[in-house]
Amino acid sequence: MAGIKDVAAAAGVSVATVSRALNGHPSVSAEARTRVLAAVRTLGYRPNAVARSLRTDQTRTLGLVISDVLNPYFTELARSVEEEARTLGYSVIIGNADERPELQDHHVRTLLDRRIDGLLISPTDGGSPLMLDAVRAGTPMVFVDRWIPGVDVPVVRADGRTAVHDLVAHLHGLGHRRLAIIAGPAATTTGSERVDAFREALAEYGIPLPDAYTGQGDFKADSGRRVTEDFLDLAEPPEVVFAADNLMALGALDAIRARGLRVPEDIGLAAFDDIAWFVHTDPPITAIAQPTGQLGRTAVRALVDRIEGRPARSVTVPARLVARRSCGEPAHAHREPYPARRSRS
Repeated sequence: MAGIKDVAAAAGVSVATVSRALNGHPSVSAEARTRVLAAVRTLGYRPNAVARSLRTDQTRTLGLVISDVLNPYFTELARSVEEEARTLGYSVIIGNADERPELQDHHVRTLLDRRIDGLLISPTDGGSPLMLDAVRAGTPMVFVDRWIPGVDVPVVRADGRTAVHDLVAHLHGLGHRRLAIIAGPAATTTGSERVDAFREALAEYGIPLPDAYTGQGDFKADSGRRVTEDFLDLAEPPEVVFAADNLMALGALDAIRARGLRVPEDIGLAAFDDIAWFVHTDPPITAIAQPTGQLGRTAVRALVDRIEGRPARSVTVPARLVARRSCGEPAHAHREPYPARRSRS
């Protein structure tokens, strides 16, 4: 089995340079790091992670707590996190909170007990004492997608507010005036941000948002189905339903089809969080797309910066509207992506 000296010889560098390259040290040039990684792959070298952690008091392991592993958005996010972490020489342990604060705390506690070097988390609520204690104790942490207002932790997220305004402008341009929303949990920043942005955008066009057109969901399909059934029971149902995440959109679509109604002829449907299967529905679903892979990679780099003593800052990236045909768009108007406006944040 190849050792670190074999890697150094093959790459034409010192053993110390190999060690620094594998640990992501900034003093190693890009050219030397490339030679080292090539030698590692060729020789099949595997560093002894246990021994290294004893020497450095690091485990080279990150924790990731996501809100719902069944949500395709978070599945893609987890994949991009794992890939970027591996590139930087870290492993990832993933915990699924299933949108439950108590399960989130269980995973945070377990990960801290395992001596992870840092924690990526998409909070399910306003922040438990356990999580806040971890922040105060100096645990390197980065919030991704969601965040806790007032907590001094870097946040990597998409600008959902601007994208929701773009969606309302799009729907208004199509002639729709009766617009309803299936909101996410108010305890989450994304849940509150999206419904607030929807209400603000409607007000810009002088469109009211009656209480009957605001349904409370929980980012799961069953809630999207239930709320949509309530909308359809109204004496004057909405012209378009906006689901504030993809699973609630799936539930909404089920409810519409269960009534024998057609999208968009009888009612339109739009969603936050574009996913691959939206293009395969009939009609394809208009959605707001987040740059999920970019979010995951950026969050990992920010966390590694914190772990390795470099400054890390919050990052907000644009989301974009992908106009398809589920809101009555003409077939020739199908465009992807919809031009994103400058972020408001």
